[in-house]
Amino acid sequence: MKIKSVGLQGFRGYSSRIDVEFPNLRVLVGKNDIGKSTILEALDIFFNDGKGCAKLDKEDINKTNLLAGDNTIEISVEFDDLPSRIIIDSTNETTLSEEYLLTPSNTLQVIKRYPNAGTAKVYIKANHPNADGCRDLLLKKNAELKKTLNEQSLECTDKTKNSELRKAIWLGQADLQLEEMEIEVAKFDSKTIWDQLKAYMPLYTLFQADRKNSDGDSEVQDPMRLAVKEILGDPGIQADLAKIADTVKTRLDEVARQTLVKLSEMNPDIASSLNPQIPDSGALKWGDVFKSVSISGDNDIPINKRGSGVKRLVLISFFRAEAERRQREAGLPSVVYAIEEPETSQHPDHQRALIDALVALSGVPRTQIILTSHSPEIVKRLKFENILLITGQDSASIRQVQEHELPYPSLNEVNYVAFDEPSFEYHNELYGYIESQGALAAYKAGKPTVAYNRLNRDGTTTPQQILLTEYVRHQIHHPENTCNSRFTDAQLNQSIEDMRAHIQANP
Repeated sequence: MKIKSVGLQGFRGYSSRIDVEFPNLRVLVGKNDIGKSTILEALDIFFNDGKGCAKLDKEDINKTNLLAGDNTIEISVEFDDLPSRIIIDSTNETTLSEEYLLTPSNTLQVIKRYPNAGTAKVYIKANHPNADGCRDLLLKKNAELKKTLNEQSLECTDKTKNSELRKAIWLGQADLQLEEMEIEVAKFDSKTIWDQLKAYMPLYTLFQADRKNSDGDSEVQDPMRLAVKEILGDPGIQADLAKIADTVKTRLDEVARQTLVKLSEMNPDIASSLNPQIPDSGALKWGDVFKSVSISGDNDIPINKRGSGVKRLVLISFFRAEAERRQREAGLPSVVYAIEEPETSQHPDHQRALIDALVALSGVPRTQIILTSHSPEIVKRLKFENILLITGQDSASIRQVQEHELPYPSLNEVNYVAFDEPSFEYHNELYGYIESQGALAAYKAGKPTVAYNRLNRDGTTTPQQILLTEYVRHQIHHPENTCNSRFTDAQLNQSIEDMRAHIQANP
């Protein structure tokens, strides 16, 4: 499965509902404290149920909604690239389509609602039968399904399988009255349906920018923990673990049998059987065995005790290795890597190496990458369709970055267009682009000039008349020349606008 879109409502700053599309590579850009990390942490809560980096509490309830009497947080995820076959009852295979669990667009949409930031209520929004005798079949036990089958005088080839019973009942109906509705799949008897569906969800791991510098520093350990999840998900290892569980159960059965013999000698009326109750192998928390996995470097010094740059370099190396491994190996589980500000504490060369690895990784089947970033080095190596600009916390403030004046994604241009932030870097980018096109002469033609004092090597000055753009550029690159008045913010903005207008007029 892959994430197609995510919806949030009532979570932190998001009062009204927002929906965000997620291709294989999605990069969220915007000012600090605008809600980028909120989206990543909402997904962590959705997938990891509070066992990941983010923990849900009452402070996460949107304050505006709370004052209006609404204390519910909603996080929904729509999936595509769905499995061809699934198991939701015992070992009987079926399909999401046959169970009427898909939207009209043939996607799977799972909604989690957290009343008062408490335990999630889980729903699937789907085009589902609503005719009498056909609704709520997913919530019914085998005996109830058989009763419905008999009441409608229908036949079923295998009444031991719930999915076959449901199929027979639905096929026997002339008009299923399909309607888009929400089916609660994590309550009472239907809880096993959600437990089974969770096994098909992608692994989601969030790498946060904030570093705790403790032995449990998730930034360092999470790559290893994710590796543990993937390794334990290998079908061969799962089979070995099932054998171990069966061996343990067999020995426990023998212990119980011997105990029962001795119990019968003392008082045979107490019990006629003793049955060890252990979870199914698939429900055992094998990952807990490896929860203390960590990394040490030379002289067994834990990596989390090293500097921030070293720790992030380990993370970069992990993703570079993952890109190669996932391209090389087949049959790997679906994963989502969510990374906050991967450029933190890294040289631009390392930033470029990381984003190249992540772009390659996003092209591997069953792999998605989600980033937040403030780095021009990272943004410039992306495509426009990868970037999502967040300027506020409503639907109108979350939009795709479009191609503007520069023919490549530029964070400086995004900041200028979205936040009206002129910068030296954007000025340099625009000038460099015009120069690379051999268009400086055309740009200068006919434009007014301003007085500028050129500083000579002997300390004297030479008066000149130059363009405002060059006046600004010279002062950016030659701060040692103090013989001119410093350009103003208005002049910087005017120069940027002049260059943008020229590029627009000469595509």
